[in-house]
Amino acid sequence: MTPPVTQPATRIDSDAVSPDAPEQQRGASSRIALGIQYDGAAFHGWQSQPHGKTVQDTLERALASFARTPLQTVVAGRTDTGVHALGQVVHFDTELERTAFSWVRGVNAFLPSSVAVQWAKPMRPDFHARFTAFERIYYYVLYVHPVRSPMLGKRAGWVHTPLDIAAMREAAGQLIGEHDFSSFRSSECQAKTPVKHLYAIDIAQSGPFVHFRFRANAFLHHMVRNLMGCLVAVGRGRHPPGWVVQVLAARDRDAAAPTFMPDGLYLAEVGYPPEFEVPPAHLSSLPWRPAWT
Repeated sequence: MTPPVTQPATRIDSDAVSPDAPEQQRGASSRIALGIQYDGAAFHGWQSQPHGKTVQDTLERALASFARTPLQTVVAGRTDTGVHALGQVVHFDTELERTAFSWVRGVNAFLPSSVAVQWAKPMRPDFHARFTAFERIYYYVLYVHPVRSPMLGKRAGWVHTPLDIAAMREAAGQLIGEHDFSSFRSSECQAKTPVKHLYAIDIAQSGPFVHFRFRANAFLHHMVRNLMGCLVAVGRGRHPPGWVVQVLAARDRDAAAPTFMPDGLYLAEVGYPPEFEVPPAHLSSLPWRPAWT
């Protein structure tokens, strides 16, 4: 999908401020974007909850501790409980003047080991972490072996039976395009429309691992996990590849396979127009690298 054309980005420069400084320098409000990685197994999803055990709550507590003032974040895409992120993007507005280096090192000093800011960048006021994005990319890492590996717990999905990769690719190809994905939508989904444009599903095998890459303009709640459930069902021979067309046409969640486990799901990248110069995600953070990285 071709990104919208916008005006060239204007760089915003600021003086460094020590994290230990007792007073904050203040100026005109500016927009700061952050790139975030996190281990989703440690959290109850992204979105803030009263119990405070979410990525958003954890990040905003760290921001408040570092900035000594509350800062509310806007996220590119909310992830569910157990779902990881390699290239999550957020933004917030602040009057504080800090260098990008200070935001990264300072906020990370208040974060647990399960989440870390990878980069920070001043942005134009028209940048929006969610609405400026034109695509999202998710990876799913699946371990195929008769016996589960305790070293991969919460890091990769697992099936104990062999998979027909060719059949899964054939099924995936029939899901590409703009469709009503109601059959792959959670009952708790709050999206205004179930119509999304799925650009590609790539499947690559490497030893006992099968890597999936899903690219779309946006995803519904549980959409990738429900797509995975159907693809694995085809791979295990429970349905022919053409079955996914029937599932798609039904527009009924009951027509699809059960929701697959979240363990191997990663929000890998968020696509933005090039003029915003959003830094790339650190995809090499995976201990097993997909063929396309």
